Amino acid sequence: MKYRLLLLTTLALIGVGVQGPASGEQPPAATAPKASIGAIDPKALDILKGMSDTLAKAKSMSFNIRRAFDEPASNGQPLFYMISSNVTLQRPDKLKIVTLGDGPASEFYYDGAEMAVFLPASNLIAVESAPPKLDDMLEAAYSKAGIYFPFVDFIVADPYAAIIEGLTSAFVMGQSTVVGGTTTDIVAIANANFQAQIWIGAKDKLPRLVWLTPAKSKDKPRSMLEFSNWRIDAATSAKTFRSTAAAKAGRIKFSKPGLSAPANK
Repeated sequence: MKYRLLLLTTLALIGVGVQGPASGEQPPAATAPKASIGAIDPKALDILKGMSDTLAKAKSMSFNIRRAFDEPASNGQPLFYMISSNVTLQRPDKLKIVTLGDGPASEFYYDGAEMAVFLPASNLIAVESAPPKLDDMLEAAYSKAGIYFPFVDFIVADPYAAIIEGLTSAFVMGQSTVVGGTTTDIVAIANANFQAQIWIGAKDKLPRLVWLTPAKSKDKPRSMLEFSNWRIDAATSAKTFRSTAAAKAGRIKFSKPGLSAPANK
């Protein structure tokens, strides 16, 4: 889907500051043989499929995601930011995302009929009617207000189709025991627009860490997504996807940044 490819490319282009290994540190022993690069290894696809099936069959899920990225200052110096979001999903039509971090806090709600963005600091909310399915809502949120979530490929109905679309390379780098407090399989993938590494739990088949690099950018900035506190098929209620404070907030137009104006108070 063009929307999801755009999100991955956009996230990669946003970039993330990365420090090189400290003096004396050694690179991981598990590296892909050169012969694998540029080819699609069925073992890599199997790991991606296992992860995708685990996510797709979950009736509900919640997790915390931490994103790192940089923005250039007026003098060109990269300034680094960390954003943390708590995500709760109930298939097929409910989503809640509470975002904190280096910037204004925000809350996103979707209940199968409406989608809303609440800004607690300014006590303002934008509400818009939404399609009855999650995937369609994500499309609508982007087209109407430029809203996107960097982890979108992991919450859509078919994560596997979203992740492997346009792949030109996929191989298994090996395993890690230092990510997510568990053993993970490391898969490297690429298409014409981005290159990525995904750390996936070897037993629970859940994504733990993602690094993204744009394939065409001269500076090759990188972006990081770190998943934690996974809860699969935990009980949820209708109240989970509503906010009492948001219901009392002043209304603004649901539109792309720079176009919003107060509608009423």
